[in-house]
Amino acid sequence: MAFESLTERLQQAMSKLRRKGKVSEADVKEMMREIRLALLEADVNLQVVKEFTKNVRERAVGVEVLESLSPAQQIVKIVDEELTKTLGLETVGIEKSPKIPTIIMMAGLQGAGKTTFAGKLANHLIKTENARPLMIAGDVYRPAAIDQLKVLGQQLDVPVFDMGTDVSPVEIVRQGLALAREKKNDYVLIDTAGRLHIDENLMEELKQIKDLAQPNEILLVVDAMTGQDAVNVAESFNQQLGITGVVITKLDGDTRGGAALSIRQVTGAPIKFTGTGEKLTDLEVFHPDRMSSRILGMGDMLTLIEKAQQDYDEKKAEELAQKMKENSFDFNDFVEQIDQVMGMGPIEDLLKMIPGMSQMPGIENVKVDPKQIARQKAMVYSMTPAERENPDLLNPSRRRRIAAGSGNSVVEVNRMIKQFKESRKMMQQMSKGNMNIPGMDQMFGGGVKGKLGKMAMNRMVKKQKKKKKKRK
Repeated sequence: MAFESLTERLQQAMSKLRRKGKVSEADVKEMMREIRLALLEADVNLQVVKEFTKNVRERAVGVEVLESLSPAQQIVKIVDEELTKTLGLETVGIEKSPKIPTIIMMAGLQGAGKTTFAGKLANHLIKTENARPLMIAGDVYRPAAIDQLKVLGQQLDVPVFDMGTDVSPVEIVRQGLALAREKKNDYVLIDTAGRLHIDENLMEELKQIKDLAQPNEILLVVDAMTGQDAVNVAESFNQQLGITGVVITKLDGDTRGGAALSIRQVTGAPIKFTGTGEKLTDLEVFHPDRMSSRILGMGDMLTLIEKAQQDYDEKKAEELAQKMKENSFDFNDFVEQIDQVMGMGPIEDLLKMIPGMSQMPGIENVKVDPKQIARQKAMVYSMTPAERENPDLLNPSRRRRIAAGSGNSVVEVNRMIKQFKESRKMMQQMSKGNMNIPGMDQMFGGGVKGKLGKMAMNRMVKKQKKKKKKRK
């Protein structure tokens, strides 16, 4: 996952300060040296690194910080604030047109993921706004791009306008926009051609499309895997096209993530979305403060809550809460929960969004094998309906039958049933507000006992509401 090595290095640099009661100017200097090296290794632009470390150092060596009761905590807070500022300070959404359609043009080099992003954005707009988008296939140089966009359109039930590969992209966009206005589509997403590198022909074509379409947004799609080159590409496109936002794809890959930390500072264009996988749902709105928290290993509970809300409706959540309270959670619910959680993304990534989790020893080694999940589901499907609803029926002979039916050993079946019962017990404790579970208090930095760090959670939610109100 992106930022993993950077997160580790930054945590190491700041953990030395956390262990000290008092912090000297020399301690801050040593920490800044390690942070500077960590950022450079992550492929962050040199000028951005200099600016960032200068700002942190100036604020961190102030008398009110070094002589405060908890200087280490204040310095971590300063690093978080400066990192958020580097990433863009505020969340910037799609700029909507006062009259329909809102026109969004994609730009970027070949292979950056423009076509896939067009599908993801269409899906995002449908889910969040119940929108009726139209996608225009403007990449006539790569026939597979038109086919790919059509496949995405079929999956989403979104119309795709194309005229094949023998018509100029400008004419395709002209007729596509006319159709969108006729059909009253509220969004038009224009997929454009890319090149392996920036050339005059590409830029001239994009300028003609821009002049014709007068897009509300020109979103530059860049591949995080290209590292520092992504910043150079963004700078060049911005100078010639005037981009309104950046989309960083492949942040789920083995990348150092430096592009995300550099692009905003270098171009001035806000990062609006990040791509975190191949699925149409693997798109996240970019929140600078949340990304800073993730990079510093402080979790991202708000994104975790939003992910859960996307997959849960209120009625199901209430039913589950009631079952947890009554201790009637059964294997049918167990399978449903597995599917819901797996739909939110890799469990190891979700765990790291929980504050304090990244500091737990061995968390980096936590990997959930999808095959193991499939084996557990096979065991449940080998049960009778009565056994799924009443786990207490599972005597030794029934367990042997389940093992044979699912292709597992009796030991594995026993282990799964034991895990299920322990989970059910923990859920019942959680539903009653009793969170005094070994290890949980340390996980949330001492805020769990009682009601799952209710005060901390309320603070986060209030903070988010204030931000939304401010943006309105």
